[in-house]
Amino acid sequence: MIGFIDIARVSVAVNVGMLLVLTGIWLRNYRAFESKHGLGLAIFGVVLLAQNVLTLYFYLFHPVLASWFATDMPPLAWQANIVIHVFQSVALAFLLWVTWD
Repeated sequence: MIGFIDIARVSVAVNVGMLLVLTGIWLRNYRAFESKHGLGLAIFGVVLLAQNVLTLYFYLFHPVLASWFATDMPPLAWQANIVIHVFQSVALAFLLWVTWD
């Protein structure tokens, strides 16, 4: 059975992938047009990417937190985390679709 930790890990990993693509596009656009808008989006992408990579690190590799998340975190807290991660995934998917077009 898939647990809450697995859903969160997959969602955050998908977010990292989408943010890598988005940040690459925004950096390329900034280099091409040198607009403040492109720079702002690229910085936003880097910061959000850092947050998601750090979250994934905590879920997978941190010596204390990874085991706590996998065994001791209350289900209600997991449900709240998952809602946040999934909403972020949906928002990034829409942003990727708009940016790619």
